[in-house]
Amino acid sequence: MAKAISTFIDRLIARRELRRWTAEARNAATAPLPALRQSRTRARTLKARLDDLIHTADGRLALPLIGSNIFPVPHGTDWSWRPDLWRGPLPLRGIAAAETQSRLGDQVTLHHDCKQSELTILQTRNHREEDLAPFGLRMDVFAFDGSFLSLAIELPADAIRNLTKSHLIRLSAQIEVETPLEIFARLNVVHGPNTEQVTRELSLKSPEVMIEFDLAYSGLNEKRLEKAWVDLIFENPEMNQVVIRDLTFARCPRAEF
Repeated sequence: MAKAISTFIDRLIARRELRRWTAEARNAATAPLPALRQSRTRARTLKARLDDLIHTADGRLALPLIGSNIFPVPHGTDWSWRPDLWRGPLPLRGIAAAETQSRLGDQVTLHHDCKQSELTILQTRNHREEDLAPFGLRMDVFAFDGSFLSLAIELPADAIRNLTKSHLIRLSAQIEVETPLEIFARLNVVHGPNTEQVTRELSLKSPEVMIEFDLAYSGLNEKRLEKAWVDLIFENPEMNQVVIRDLTFARCPRAEF
């Protein structure tokens, strides 16, 4: 009963506020300037709160669901992960004229050696029926006077917990490019004073991309694992737009023959 009464009172207050702002808008053309200035300040404050509400509500009510970690994984997977950038909204959605080591969230870092940056990175919302990830990453590259461009994705501690040379680490992605370019993925695993690296090229013949890093022939010291990350390396990216609609990782034991 108390909840019903509270809801009824809230509705009455909301209706009264709506009538008040309707009247304020109707009288704006003739109101004295000092009163109009005060009304504008209050309206701007209210608008900012309403915009925040609408933005959050649109994000939560749109599909795919924010926070989703659902994606196909191979049989026998013992670890899988979708980075935060592709799962939920970031406090900082984008960076224009992005400098090297610019970060989007805690896990994705941009690296380049341009003297003058004409790079933009932006978190976007996915709305297509086929999208599994709630968010994507768009990178716009205009003039490019550097020699390299990469995105580093830091892997969580679970990725290397109990990691052995018999494991495969799978990277799956949905990538769209404006014009053809080469993209390489490099797995880096720090073990003691050394860093093991395994590089694979991403085939962009279709938007769905999958590669596997095989650690079988690496010099990995399984007892001294410290951290791991993956570099996405873009060759000749000038005047291009790259959209990574999804990016996921999975780890599973390699089949023994």
